[in-house]
Amino acid sequence: MSGTPTRVFVARLASTVVYDPRGDQVGKVRDVVVMLRPRSQPARVLGLVVEVPGRRRIFLPMTRVISMDAGQVITTGLVNMRRFQQRPTETLTLAELLDRTVTVRETGEEVTVIDLGMDQTRARDWLLTKVAVLKRGKRFSRRGQTSVLDWDAVTGLSLVEQDQGATHLLATLESMKSADLASVLHDLPPKRRSEVAAALADERLADVLEELPEEDQVQILGELDVERAADIIEEMSPDDAADLVAELPQDTAEYLLTLMEPKEADDVRRLLTYEEHTAGGLMTTEPVILPPDATVADALARVRNPELTPALAAMVYVCRPPLETPTGRLLGVGHIQRLLREAPSDLVSGVIDTELEPLWPEASLEEVTSYLATYNLVAAPIVDEAGRLLGAVSVDDVLDHLLPDDWRERFSEVTRGS
Repeated sequence: MSGTPTRVFVARLASTVVYDPRGDQVGKVRDVVVMLRPRSQPARVLGLVVEVPGRRRIFLPMTRVISMDAGQVITTGLVNMRRFQQRPTETLTLAELLDRTVTVRETGEEVTVIDLGMDQTRARDWLLTKVAVLKRGKRFSRRGQTSVLDWDAVTGLSLVEQDQGATHLLATLESMKSADLASVLHDLPPKRRSEVAAALADERLADVLEELPEEDQVQILGELDVERAADIIEEMSPDDAADLVAELPQDTAEYLLTLMEPKEADDVRRLLTYEEHTAGGLMTTEPVILPPDATVADALARVRNPELTPALAAMVYVCRPPLETPTGRLLGVGHIQRLLREAPSDLVSGVIDTELEPLWPEASLEEVTSYLATYNLVAAPIVDEAGRLLGAVSVDDVLDHLLPDDWRERFSEVTRGS
């Protein structure tokens, strides 16, 4: 395996790009698969879990790896695109071993695993031979000491049910987009998934929950303290929060709503009154709303908010006060493409589209889809009988309801190698 260093630390491989011999990108490393062995023998490295386009995770055997370091992995080019399925004898290094508390044989000291080093033998096999650990800091020290020990110098790595933290796994996955981290969580065992979710910041966990299947959302939320669960729901967009609350037992849902801030709880309750597959059930209550005297510069400043999805940032809604949904009468909508062509000091109300007919909250999913397609839009206003803006429905929410429930798993069928 020419070009490969004698030792590779697995945490540094996370998100490393995998290339074929021609230099074309195959995917990114998401984990390292090992087989634990008895009597403190170093674990045997079987291969890499690689995420290819479409978020499909495949297994790349070590025999198909030409070279490997913290910067890139190069394969032979012969890659089986079948979805990875973990076997009972296999252990995922990042997901199941990182952050584990183990014991140093010589001293009996408990330490935390922060990385694992693998080496290639003369027989060209790869073994986990080193364990990077963090020792507990002394009373007045900020951080404990780190050291690299031999694999057989510690005990506790083979105890699959041992409680783990998630600090170092999260540090490894910190740069991932929410959708990619959701994919990681979805593939973890339920216990480990709960540990990682518990360690995420509220806002980050809310973003990740929005990308997970509903059964995963309910499982994770059920493991949290009720006060924190209510905080997480508050951080979610109202439409996603309503979808999640609708999946909970009625008593649990109502209790969580009572723990939320009244404004956020009222938005969720209002959305729950609409049928799921209607414009009202699909919409968010937090589009970009502006008064008639707002300028183009005001509008552009609002849509720069990084928390807005691209679909919601594509349109602003000019309304009479009040400016929180349900607003005063909707006067028109401003398309971001038009706003970019206007002088920043111009009033938004002078360049809005007043001829676009809004949708009613009772409009069916088919009607919403046809509306967006007919007018080439990625978002649309929803109003009540008095012309007040209730919210906006965006194309991403429509797609979520048009696709089958298991679309995240089935999406890989339309990607390369199918």
